[in-house]
Amino acid sequence: MTVLEDLIQALSRLPGVGRKSASRMAYHLLQTDQEYNTRLARLIHGIQQRVQRCSRCRSFTEEGRDPCDICSSPNRDRRSLCVVEHPQDVLTLEATGAFHGLFHVLDGVISPLDGIGPEELNLPALLQRIREEQIGEIIIATNPTEEGDTTALYISHLVKKEGIRVTRLASGIPVGGDLEYADRITIARSLRGRTLLESLE
Repeated sequence: MTVLEDLIQALSRLPGVGRKSASRMAYHLLQTDQEYNTRLARLIHGIQQRVQRCSRCRSFTEEGRDPCDICSSPNRDRRSLCVVEHPQDVLTLEATGAFHGLFHVLDGVISPLDGIGPEELNLPALLQRIREEQIGEIIIATNPTEEGDTTALYISHLVKKEGIRVTRLASGIPVGGDLEYADRITIARSLRGRTLLESLE
């Protein structure tokens, strides 16, 4: 195996990157300037040493900044806690600018077929936070999949024992979407999650 083939194979292991995309990346790196490649290699090499998990929410934070900026910010709504599957979901929700509370990362979802039960998730820490941080509402933001739904129901059952309000992100027809091309499950979710249309008066 040549060095180039080795690089293509390594790049193709990245999520969402097939062999064709990996090949394009490798050839691009061959044709770009050495300074860029050196900087990229340095960033990749040091990422696991310089980025760590926040001890409170389990999202990512830079070395020496624990708890993370969100958890330590005095401007966040500390009674609202959004539960997500993965650290990257925090970034997605933050980008909307619509949520100003705190986050809790589960590190997965309940999936019996994959051998993942509630014990493998970051649930004990969630219950501890609810009891210690005076959380008033849990917003479950797991993906609208069978595993995500199962996890949401399980968390709801756990949390309601604590007397906490539990809500779930709405799901349905996306903005700009066409009803004709939506699947039945999406349409059913949209009907169940319908909202009151306010008049213009």
